[in-house]
Amino acid sequence: MPESQSHRRAKRKAPGRVEVPIAGRRRVDSATSKTVTEVERNVSNLLKAVERLKLSRRPRKVLVVPQRLMKRAVAAMRRKSVRGTVKNLSGTRRVFVR
Repeated sequence: MPESQSHRRAKRKAPGRVEVPIAGRRRVDSATSKTVTEVERNVSNLLKAVERLKLSRRPRKVLVVPQRLMKRAVAAMRRKSVRGTVKNLSGTRRVFVR
C-alpha cells in the first residue's frame, strides 16, 4: 500500500536523507550522520519501527507518531530498550525515553 500524504510530509520534514538503507535490507525514513528518524502512523507496526531505530546505530533516535499513539510508542521504546525521543507529527510534544 502506498504511503499516505501525511507520512510522506513528516518524512520530508525530518532532517537528512530520506529512505536510508540499514542492515538486513531495511530502510529508515530519514537519517543524518547522527540522527535517525522513523515515522509510524500505525499501531501494529510500532515495534517494527522501534526495531529499525535500534538497528540504525546512530546516537540520536527519533520516533514520530500521531498524538494518540504517543503513550504506546514510549512503551514500545522501553520494551525494546531503545533510548530516544518520541514526538507527535506536528512536533509540539515530545517525550524522552531513557
